[in-house]
Amino acid sequence: MKVAVVGVTGMVGQVMCRVLEERNFPITEFIPSASEKSVGKEVMLNGKAYKVVSMETAISMQPDIAIFSAGGSTAKEFAPKFAAVGTTVIDNSSAFRMDEDKPLIVPEVNIGDLKPEHKIIANPNCSTIQMVVALMPLHKAYGIQRLIISTYQSMTGTGVKAVKQYEEELHGQKSENPAYHYQIFQNCIPHCDVFNDNGYTKEEMKLVHETKKILGDNSLRITATAVRVPVLGGHSEAVNVEFKHDFDLAELRQILSNSPGIVLMDDINNNVYPMPLLAQHKDEVFVGRLRRDESQEKTLNMWIVADNLRKGAATNAIQIAEYLVKKGWLQQLSIETK
Repeated sequence: MKVAVVGVTGMVGQVMCRVLEERNFPITEFIPSASEKSVGKEVMLNGKAYKVVSMETAISMQPDIAIFSAGGSTAKEFAPKFAAVGTTVIDNSSAFRMDEDKPLIVPEVNIGDLKPEHKIIANPNCSTIQMVVALMPLHKAYGIQRLIISTYQSMTGTGVKAVKQYEEELHGQKSENPAYHYQIFQNCIPHCDVFNDNGYTKEEMKLVHETKKILGDNSLRITATAVRVPVLGGHSEAVNVEFKHDFDLAELRQILSNSPGIVLMDDINNNVYPMPLLAQHKDEVFVGRLRRDESQEKTLNMWIVADNLRKGAATNAIQIAEYLVKKGWLQQLSIETK
């Protein structure tokens, strides 16, 4: 199995390498790739050093699979070139998420949407991934009508530049190249990504559009507010869920407990609830603070937390790759193409 990681020197790219190691992904040849300025640098995988190669070199090596974490413009330019030589691409950017012919996959939720002929597969936005893992079993049981979402998103979602800004501010320094318009240390910024004409940010609208596509229901009514917070461990979300059918809280807890990828932490008598510190470096989605909305019938309040660099990015992509290997689609299609 020839595996390329594109954008390997970035924050998510490095986590992808760790997750590949931890999950013992079957690799016979590893192809680390990044922008020209990173070519020649060394990265480690399974205790071995590999030199980063250019995109063109990686394409010429015809990997079976390429996992992208290199930004939307890079994905749009190079993902089709990888696909043209028989490589199956899993892209972590927003470049292809809303394309009708590209599946948007969260394995616990809609892996059935994936077909052998799909050569470019989109990884959803980090905040969307963790939310739909928690919502899908409830949607099946009670039918979701409306979502009101408030996110509290780790600065790691912005990348190394944001973490550097935080560290400089932590030590009383003024950041020379800040990721944010305002200080992030000891602050919350209600501004994730750029603003659209409707007053919502792109991050907020991703939660709207991607959730509808993944859950396969365009009738859902969804509104969101996304906030950047000075947290390293992961993203947190307060989600208000209005259902078509009423629910029993005990039954609802049981549904979540029995659903793949979810850890239920919902014991307020012992102060047990999800937090980013507990989710960091883990692959599961943590759910708690389950309670009825006393102002609205058939409505639930819930709290959802996950490590945005792992389940929100690297782990989800590699779970997709594992499914492709299990189905034997990579070898079959690459043989046909090559």
